[in-house]
Amino acid sequence: MTNRYDRMFEKLDSQKRGAFIPFAVVGDPDIETSLTIIETLVEAGADALELGVPFSDPVADGPVIQAAVVRALEAGATPSLCFEVIRKVRDKYPEIPIGILTYCNPVISAGLNSYFENIANSGIDSVLTADMPVAEADAYVAAAKANSVLPVFIAPPNADEKTTLKIAQLTGGYTYVVTRKGVTGTDEDVQTGFSTVIDGLKKAGAPKPVVGFGISKPAHVTASIGAGAAGAISGSAVVKIIEAHRNNIDEMKSALNAFVREMRAATLWNK
Repeated sequence: MTNRYDRMFEKLDSQKRGAFIPFAVVGDPDIETSLTIIETLVEAGADALELGVPFSDPVADGPVIQAAVVRALEAGATPSLCFEVIRKVRDKYPEIPIGILTYCNPVISAGLNSYFENIANSGIDSVLTADMPVAEADAYVAAAKANSVLPVFIAPPNADEKTTLKIAQLTGGYTYVVTRKGVTGTDEDVQTGFSTVIDGLKKAGAPKPVVGFGISKPAHVTASIGAGAAGAISGSAVVKIIEAHRNNIDEMKSALNAFVREMRAATLWNK
């Protein structure tokens, strides 16, 4: 049975391009504006969405996204409010793949089955729990799949063959490939050594690889697609735009629109 990611990648393959997936923190700078931001990203041409659910200790995120999380929490964002926003997005855009980024603490605290049931009811396709060790994820994956939610795992640049095989077996929708060690951020240049990881994932039969961490300009997208990725995720660069224009919604929407269109144009194969 196909899912929204399968259908997206099939469509993109026919267009000879990869996916551009912007990331934003739900609730940043506030719940109402956040919904406007997400709708703007979709209307500008985002192929899928990666949305952060605010958590007070986002260990995988760099300072830009951490600041966005603080703004969202100070504005009163809670998981239930975030899921309400995402439900509205799903109702308006029934086919776009929607993934969330979260952490173990809120997942475990809510109870695995209860958490994934809420996720499914919100219209979310996939969950990336950034600090969930793949070696300890069997119960987590079982709960996700029982609720028809795709569990996404990170393939680090130093992944050995055993870890790569485990990731390939467990992850669903797509495989998140990081360009480097460390936390999220915007880089001037993106390393291309991750092509070895992509080759290993493809050999292991993993879902399509999508590259993240440091993707902030069109050249990074072009390099990622050229290295064999099926798409690229940009987070900190998007959040910087939101932060810079958070007091002027019209300017923010214009800047986000231009950024998404420019990054999406760089996803063409052999560009």
